[in-house]
Amino acid sequence: MGTHRRLATPGFDRGANAALCVMSAAAAALGVTPATAAPQDDTRAKVDRLYTEAEKATEAYNRADERADRLREQVGRAQDRIARQQEDINSMRDVLGSLAGAQYRSGGLDPSLALLLSDDPEDYLDKAAALARITAHQAGELKKLQDAMRLLAQERSEATEKLVELEKSRQAVAAHKRTVERKLAEARRLLNSLTASDRAAYDRASRSGRTDLPDFGSVVAPSGRAAAAVAAARSAVGRPYVWGANGPSGFDCSGLIQWSYSQAGVSLPRTSQGQRYAGRQVPLSEAQPGDVVTYRSDASHVGMYMGNGQVIHAPYPGAPVRYDPVGMLPGATVTRV
Repeated sequence: MGTHRRLATPGFDRGANAALCVMSAAAAALGVTPATAAPQDDTRAKVDRLYTEAEKATEAYNRADERADRLREQVGRAQDRIARQQEDINSMRDVLGSLAGAQYRSGGLDPSLALLLSDDPEDYLDKAAALARITAHQAGELKKLQDAMRLLAQERSEATEKLVELEKSRQAVAAHKRTVERKLAEARRLLNSLTASDRAAYDRASRSGRTDLPDFGSVVAPSGRAAAAVAAARSAVGRPYVWGANGPSGFDCSGLIQWSYSQAGVSLPRTSQGQRYAGRQVPLSEAQPGDVVTYRSDASHVGMYMGNGQVIHAPYPGAPVRYDPVGMLPGATVTRV
């Protein structure tokens, strides 16, 4: 969702400077002189920068949202465990109540006094033995109850901490969402400030990728699941960029990769940073179809290698899922899932 529209060569300086240089070249190709193009170029560079910043915020949003989902699952499991443990404790208390009743019925008198009063010493000894067994069993059940109550208290404490973490994560999600929306709104405002001809020139340059099928050469995917992910990604070409979305009707950059591999039965992390480390790193020169390609030092953008120097990716708002050269952004890192 950042400066993906710019076909920068690998190693080129990232950010607004790269976008400004490319947009200047695009403007020159359209016959616009540098003197009159400077204000428009500055606007375009600001838009590019805002898109890049919004993309970074989107990945932060995805990361916080993924953490919130994980915490919700953990809290749910903890609450289930607490409920089961409470049932176990109630059952233990019932057992202890039964044992206390049995102990009372077996003789609640002092043993020496009970022996003196007994008409049948042998019967008394049998009862005493039964009482001893009941007492031992009662002690064991009491120990189990105490242990269960300690575990329950610990589970409740941990669940409370998880709930606090979950609330913080929800707040982080909301904050990142506001950041994305603010930057995208500013980008739209700047684009709307351009004249119709300048906006058209920007749109042509920023949609330099392809939605038709390029030549991918003869290289094939290294595995069946990679081939299935490639087929899924190709089926998504032309669908819109929707920030925070992971398909099937719209995608952000990492959402496209996660969805494509999910169609192959492979579960990948939600974020581009997580996807960078979801497999084995290979050199760019050895990239094969289905490999995950992340960009920039912070892995804030991601695409899927298709072959013959092409990737599929979800670029940014307003540009659909498309093909672009693998060198469109600096800092490409290739991961084989």
